[in-house]
Formats: sequence, C-alpha cells, structure tokens
Amino acid sequence: MPGHLNINSGFKPEQSIEETHMPSENDAKLPVKLSLPLEYQQDLFHELRSEDELVLLARGLGLLRIVTNLLHSYDAAGNNLIVVVGADERENGWIGEALAEHAAVSMASNARGLSVVNTDMMSVGTREKMYSQGGIFSITSRILVVDLLTSLLDPQTITGMVVLHAEKVIATSTEAFILRVYRQNNKQGFLKAFSDNPEQFSGYSPLAASLRNLFLRKPSLWPRFHVTVAKSLEGRKKAEVIELEVPMTENMRDIQNAILECVEASIGELKKANSGLEMDEWTLDSALHKNFDTVIRRQLDPVWHRVSYKTRQIVHDLTILRQILHSLLTYDAVTFNRYLDTILAAHSPPPGSTRQSQSPWLFLDAAHIIFDTAKRRVYTGKADGNLVGGDALPTSLRPVLEEQPKWHWLSEILEEIERDAYFNPMVRDDSNGTILIMCSDEGTCRQLREYLQTQHVSLDDPETGSDEEMLQTEASASFMMRRKLRNYLHWKKDFAKVSASLFAENQKVLDGAAESKTGGGRQQGKAPPNKRRRVRGGGSVATGPSRSSNGSLQVAQDNASLIRDLVAEIRPTESEGQQKHEIAADPLDDMEDYFELYEMDDIVLVHAYDGDLDEHVLEEVKPRYIIMYEPDAAFIRRVEVYRSSHSDRNVRVYFMYYSGSVEEQRYLSAVRREKDSFTRLIKEKGNMAITLTTDAQLLDPQEAFLRTVNTRIAGGGRLAATAEPPRVVVDVREFRSSLPSLLHGSSIVVVPCLLTVGDYVLTPDICIERKSVKDLISSFKDGRLYNQAETMLQHYKSPMLLIEFDVGKSFTLEPFQDYSNPTSLASAANPSDLQSKLVLLTLAFPRLKIIWSSSPYQTASIFQTLKTQAPEPDPLRAVQIGLQPGEDAEAGGPAVWNAEPQDMLRAVKGVSAKNISRLVLEARDLLELANWERDRIEEVLGKEAGRQVWEFFNRSVFE
Repeated sequence: MPGHLNINSGFKPEQSIEETHMPSENDAKLPVKLSLPLEYQQDLFHELRSEDELVLLARGLGLLRIVTNLLHSYDAAGNNLIVVVGADERENGWIGEALAEHAAVSMASNARGLSVVNTDMMSVGTREKMYSQGGIFSITSRILVVDLLTSLLDPQTITGMVVLHAEKVIATSTEAFILRVYRQNNKQGFLKAFSDNPEQFSGYSPLAASLRNLFLRKPSLWPRFHVTVAKSLEGRKKAEVIELEVPMTENMRDIQNAILECVEASIGELKKANSGLEMDEWTLDSALHKNFDTVIRRQLDPVWHRVSYKTRQIVHDLTILRQILHSLLTYDAVTFNRYLDTILAAHSPPPGSTRQSQSPWLFLDAAHIIFDTAKRRVYTGKADGNLVGGDALPTSLRPVLEEQPKWHWLSEILEEIERDAYFNPMVRDDSNGTILIMCSDEGTCRQLREYLQTQHVSLDDPETGSDEEMLQTEASASFMMRRKLRNYLHWKKDFAKVSASLFAENQKVLDGAAESKTGGGRQQGKAPPNKRRRVRGGGSVATGPSRSSNGSLQVAQDNASLIRDLVAEIRPTESEGQQKHEIAADPLDDMEDYFELYEMDDIVLVHAYDGDLDEHVLEEVKPRYIIMYEPDAAFIRRVEVYRSSHSDRNVRVYFMYYSGSVEEQRYLSAVRREKDSFTRLIKEKGNMAITLTTDAQLLDPQEAFLRTVNTRIAGGGRLAATAEPPRVVVDVREFRSSLPSLLHGSSIVVVPCLLTVGDYVLTPDICIERKSVKDLISSFKDGRLYNQAETMLQHYKSPMLLIEFDVGKSFTLEPFQDYSNPTSLASAANPSDLQSKLVLLTLAFPRLKIIWSSSPYQTASIFQTLKTQAPEPDPLRAVQIGLQPGEDAEAGGPAVWNAEPQDMLRAVKGVSAKNISRLVLEARDLLELANWERDRIEEVLGKEAGRQVWEFFNRSVFE
C-alpha cells in the first residue's frame, strides 16, 4: 500500500503486562497498515513505540493522526487496555472514526475501536464489564479517578495511558492525580503525552515542571523548522500559493485606528493605576491576542481587593475592544453598527446615576469616531442645499451600505478560477474541482454563502419575466445589504422598546436634562445632573452619537420621519421580492422533484476553521482550489501536509488578508510567538537535568512505619503509631476540585463515596462541608447552607464549614462584594453583607465551626492537623448517614440530579426547597417545564405556586 507503514500486529507492546486475551497465530501474521506517509510522522511513531515521552508538535502538523495510528497499533493486537485522558467530544469522534477506518483497512479482527465513558448514567457494573473486556477507552477525568481509587478499574491491568492536551496538566489538576495513582500502582505500563500548544508552557522551567507532573523524563520537540519536518514538507512538489493583499476602505482604517487608540489609552490607564506590577507584556501588540485580558487578570488577582473599580472596568473593556476590532474585519457594515448599538446600550449608566460609571474609553474622542464612522458606513444624512451655514439639519437619510473589500476580491478569484478551468483544463488527477473557502467562524460562513448566492441579483425591476433579466453581470452585495438594513431598522424599533423597559429611570433622567436645555431656563429647585462637569455651549444636531450632560456617550436617535423615508427608499423591488428566502429547516418533501446530486467539480464549499478536524475536510473533499478568506497558520501547515502526503493531487491556495490591519499583525505575531516558544523550550531541553522521581510506595517498610509515629508526647501523652495510613472519606462530587489530589499527594488514602451529609469525613466525629466563596454566596441565597449545617449537626459531634479561597487570589471577602452597582447605597452602607450572614449562621448553629483556608494547599495541611491522634472514619457508616428509610447505601443513596438546572429553578418565583423535588421528578428538563400548561403546573405545585411559575415562563420580555 503506497505511503503506508506496515508493522506486525503480533508483537507484545513494550512495557505491557501479561494479558488474558492473546491473539491467535493467524492474527499474528496479519500486517497493521498505518497512514503515515511522511518521514517525520514515521520517525515520531517509532520514537513513541520505543519509549515514553512528552511530544510537543507544532500546530497543523497532524497531531491526532499520530495519536490515532499509535492507538491502532495497540488496538490491532487485541490484548490491550489503553486509556485516553483529556480528549474532548470532537476528538473522541475523530479518534473513533479513524480507529474504525484503520481496523477495516488492516482487517484486524481483534480491534475493538474506541469506547467513550463520559457520563455518570453508565452504571458501575457496565463500566466494570467493559474494562474487563479490554480495548481503548476515552474516560472523563472525574469518572476515571474515582474508578481508579475504588479499584473498579485496576491500575495494574492497564497497558498504557495516552494524555492529550498535556499543557493543561498542572500539579493540582485531576489529570495529574490520575497519573500519580496510575504510576504508583503500575510501573510497567507505558505513558505518552501530547500537546500542540507550546505557548502554554511558560514560567520558570516550564518543561521540567510539566514532565514532573506527567511522570515523564524525556521531551520530544517537533517545530515547523525541525530538519525532518522541513524536509518532509518542502522536498516534494509544493502547493501553489497566491498571496492577496486586500486594502481596507478609509472608513475601516479610521475605525481601526480609533479602536487601537482606545486600547492604548486603556493600557496606559492600567499602567498608571498599577505601577507596582510587572508590565513588560502590557503592550499594544500583546493586547491583540485573545488571552491578554486573562494574563492581566491573573496578575491582578492577588491584589484584586485593592484594585479600584475603574481598573476592573478597564480590564473588562479590553475584551470588548478586542471583540470590536475582530468584528470590524468580519462583520458587514450593518451588522457591525448593530453590534455597536448593543455595546453602547449595555454600557449605559445605571438608572439615576450621577457618577461617571460608563467605561472610560467611551469618554474618548476616538470612541465618537468609532460610532460615528460605523453609522456613516450604513446610512448618512443629506442636508438641504438651500440652507446656509454649518448647522444645517439633515432633511433626508441616504443609504450608503459600504461593502467589505474582500467580497469583491472573492468574486474576482472565483471568476479567475472559472476562466482558468475553462481555457486551461488541468490534467486529470486525484483531486476534485471543488472550491474550498475557509473562514474563521460560522457567522462569516453564513455571510459568504448569502453573498455568493445573491451577488448577481439585479435591483432594477425587469421588464420581462426571464431570469436572465433579473441577474447582473458585475458582482455586488446591494441585494444582501439592503435586506440587512431593512432587518436592522425593524430590529431597532424592538430594541428601543427593550432599552426603554430596562433603563426606564435612566431615560427619564436624560429626558429631563434635554427639557432643561431646550426650555431656555434651569430646572427650578433641582441641581444639574452632575455638579462637577457642566456643559458649555449649544449642542450640535447630528446623526452620530451624542454626549449626555455628564460627558457620557449616548445612543443616537434619528428623526422618526427620516427613518420612515429611509425605509420607503429601501423597500424591496419587484426583482428582490421574487428572490426566495433562506430556508432554516427543509422538510425535504418531494426530494426527487427539487433536489439532485451535483458533481464535485461544481461545488463551492464554505467551511470554518476547526482545528485538527480540518484534515478530515481536506481528505474527503480533495479540493483543487482553496481560498483562505482569513489567515490561519495552522491551516497553511495542514495544506502542506496534505499536498506532501498526496503527490497525485494538485492544489492552488489563495491567501487573503487586509493589508496594514490587525488581522495581518495578529497572524505574524502568532507565528513569531510559536517560534519563540519552541526556541525557548529547545534551549531548556539542552540544559535540563534528568528528572528522578521518588515513589512513596517504594519506601522501606520500617521507614513507612516510622512515618506513622506521632512524636508529640508532651503533657503526659503516650507514643502512638498506626499500622495503616490516614484515611479521608470524600464525596465523589468533590473530585472536580484539586483538594482530593493534594490529600492523596500527602500520603492520605482518599476513599470516594457518594455522601448525603458533608463533603469530607475526617474522623467518626468530624464532618466538613467545603465551600468556595462563590459557592458560599449562592448557598446563602437559596438557603441550601442552613439545611446542610442542620443535617451535619444531627449526625456529627464536630461539624465544620470550610471556606476555601483560590491559589494566587486575595485572601479576603472584599473582591466578592456586589460591584455591579458601585453607587448604590446598599453597598456603601453595608459592605460586609457576607460577613453578616456568616455571623447569623454561627448564631443559629453555635456548634458549627468555621475554617478559613487561603488555598487547597493549606486545606490539606489543616486536614492533617485535624486527623492527628484521631480514629479513622468508617466509609460505610459515612454513606449510610442521612439516607431515608428504604434507600440502599449500595445503590449510592438518593438519586443525583444535575445541579445547574436546579439552581436556575430555585431562582424562579414560586419554587421553594420543599416543592423543587416534585418538579425535578415530573419534568425531564427546563424546556419541558417551560412548555407545560398552567393546569399541569398547578397540579404539581399547587394553585398559587403554579400560577407564579407559569407567569414567569410566559412573561413577555417587552413588559
């Protein structure tokens, strides 16, 4: 088989343990066919087969292809149990499909394919039976760690583990917990880790730290500039690439410069307000990347309680400005203006506010340029020529409907491809004549599909009814843009109603300020809206956004009569009316009459970038022409790999980008950052010492015994020792946090159980309910915490409430106060609302003790102290506590329901702690409950509560 690697399936995998499922002699002679045609892929595969390592591969070089071929080489033997950790839903679909395809090609009768375990609804018995049969399993981390600790999945029976997204495995992660349990109980199984995100390996000695968390010793780095990779991709016939530099319009350039000015001003304000922090990365170039605000927030977290409200607002504004910058290049002019309207309405001051509570960037002149220019791209006012002077009012509105420059270039590319295919027919090869257009997201895909379908629609009313008269030769987006403008004007009416209902009080304040200016005198007996800032001079009348009396930006309101005239001007013409509307859902009736199969040469496929799954698209579509509507470095490499893997397929790539735009800058910066990251990791690898891990399970028996001796014998105490290590019973729902992993790392045996009362049972008398601060706030709101405290007091002598803060964040309650309305009197008069509730809780339950912990690390230390010289808890008794009569402890106690829909239900008026269980049992989900009739809800909840719930789900948003 050309371009495929053959290995023998009868080998025994390296470092694997003895299995009961052995392949037959006939199966051992069958070759395993792997689709690894390139040299670097084969070299990497042989490396992985020979030893355990962390593989860091540049994006776009086919990481999942390497993983699936590696898994198939073990799956074909039929006597292995492989666990895949860290795969998401899409990757599970890719791996499962690829393994099935490999098994069919190799005719491997012992291959079982991929089994996905991703839900608690799969019973314990079912999982145990699946594990005993062997195969390849992709298991979510929370289920896997519980199955390993309970020995439902014996670590010694695992042939090996494959870890995806290794950059996410940190010391406190559940994945690191899984690998520790696996390595402590299985020294022979293999362990392979993969990542294609080198930028995430940052900090001091990031490679050494990652290897330590992964229990690996060797890294394997494969950047694009690797000698073997470059030879594989550049040695063969390369794809033909045509680079197109598209100029932006003047309006787009003005808006981009104004946005960058706002970003720069916001970064400058952050630097002035936080001079004590490391700010080398706080630059305009770094602000273009999507994780910039995350980096800033991480730096500010330790001092978040001391950060001013203005700083917090600027951190949030940087995300908004970056989204506006991206939308400028991807949205059409009408949609972009609509998006700005929603942003401005969302950032309006709260009702009755007299302080500058709008975002600081909205007070800049550049913000006015953004909103004014965006509106002028859609429509503009036309003044009467008979009026003299600069203050002439617009007497009519004229649609402008500026088109995106890339649309015209896209049409020209398609025409060039059509001409080239007609006049210069290419030699037939394995490629189809399909045209593949790649975009950044689904929204851009929908936009391009609509444009390509309507680009030749004529707006003039045809004199004849022929279809040819309704088409125009030159491509134009006029039909699409006029339809979008009509929808925008219709949407703006409804949007005005919603805004009026949401900010009714604010509108009254603004109307009152307008009346005071137009009435010719000051308001009697009232102070101006803002005493510190007075408006001088008359207000100018324009179609752009205006300033309120306190200097904040307001949504511009055009004259209603002018809007009516504009709507009349863009009323659909006869030819527009004859165009069919988009079909959201087609019943596919009479398919034979209206549908037919197209030839692949006639298809134009518009697709969004989708990571490694784009490789599937290239392999299945086999396009001859690829138009990259937006730049993406990873996809360029996928095209290189695709072209180098198939010497019989010709590919021409059109690479489009806006010249002088942030799109170009972001692309170049991403390539540079990846190269710098690989260079830094290669340097660290050359200077890195060999990692020698110590295993707690290999201690000498005498030393292990001495570690259990308690030497604190002061005050007449006696020397005591325990023959078994300390034990903690943990609720299975707590494995979402990092605390069970830290307890296990402290040589404490973690026993996962489904607990009805408490989260952690340390001793027969000590039960602890753990709360993060956000969970604590929500527990106070719905009253759940009082019920939990009451049940703990009924069954345990020493119930405790643990309030745990996150690592690296401020150890104070101040950041969790309600800052949504900084000017409200409630926040100013009662800044310690959460502390007051805690005081009331201790008054209601005097025996309840509260433990404050700054991080999970301190919590693990506190637990060790609490367990000193205390008897060990009984897991069976801990499970039985709190069960109702008739409930079986072996079945896991009461049914476990999804917590998030219940939290949403508790916020509905009429739902209480007493009747929510009836709703959960009767309704399958929230959608079914929302569609119930009033009589049905009243039957379940009672007349009054049922009426309140029904009115909630049937209330109009415009009221």
